[in-house]
Amino acid sequence: MGIWRRLLLFGGVSLRAGGGATAPLGGSPAMVCRRQLSGAESETLKQRRTQIMSRGLPKQKPIEGVKQVIVVASGKGGVGKSTTAVNLALALAANDSSKAIGLLDVDVYGPSIPKMMNLKGNPELSQSNLMRPLLNYGIACMSMGFLVEENEPVVWRGLMVMSAIEKLLRQVDWGQLDYLVVDMPPGTGDVQLSVSQNIPITGAVIVSTPQDVALMDAHKGAEMFRKVHVPVLGLVQNMSVFQCPKCKHKTHIFGADGARKLAQTLGLEVLGDIPLHLNIREASDTGQPIVFSQPESDEAKAYLRIAVEVVRRLPSPSE
Repeated sequence: MGIWRRLLLFGGVSLRAGGGATAPLGGSPAMVCRRQLSGAESETLKQRRTQIMSRGLPKQKPIEGVKQVIVVASGKGGVGKSTTAVNLALALAANDSSKAIGLLDVDVYGPSIPKMMNLKGNPELSQSNLMRPLLNYGIACMSMGFLVEENEPVVWRGLMVMSAIEKLLRQVDWGQLDYLVVDMPPGTGDVQLSVSQNIPITGAVIVSTPQDVALMDAHKGAEMFRKVHVPVLGLVQNMSVFQCPKCKHKTHIFGADGARKLAQTLGLEVLGDIPLHLNIREASDTGQPIVFSQPESDEAKAYLRIAVEVVRRLPSPSE
């Protein structure tokens, strides 16, 4: 077992216990249901239920030095979430050079940030035994991919994954950041809940293609964040249209305006549309994201506009 794996699993911060069975409210459930509650009694009961439901949950603690946390999530994998997270981080930096941006990859099983940001190697340790992020294109990055070999699968059960997430959240020396963009794994499972319950999240961005199958899971993702009281800033409609490079004909391969319909259903807005374009894929695969490598392209400008919309919906750090 290598030093980084030992550090992740055994060193430093231990995993907090979460959850646990809740005790039933005092008195007979049947009697509670049958009798008419006064306004004061009803409010007391609601407060009591809230206290019971909150038992066993970790207390949220801000990440030291980080002003605002933006999570990028999707219900389904393969919809371009990591590509969006990377280019959103770069777009936030490009739109305001005075801001310090970080990028955290908490997709333990399939980390993409090292490849997309053209980064390799193990993080150094600070004097306080915290991992220092790797830096490229002006973005401070941390990922599980820096702690294991590139082609080594992470075959871990839930508790080991939660321990790794805890350390990625608590044992990284970010310095001072204005925005930390978090690339979440797809779905609505343990990692999403752990991140949402451990740190205060300023807002979530949901990424989906216009396809019905992807939208079903995006809907679930948005509802999950609402249940854990994380504001959903809006949706990004990725791979919205394909334009033939020769004849310029536009084809909606995954359907048209599906994310807009979902946003309407959820009472949200679409932050922007990203086309299905070869340049985006090639730039990501070569570790030169399009916002950095082709900032004047239409595709890069789409990400820059999305970053503007994200910032516009964030509260001021002092709030």
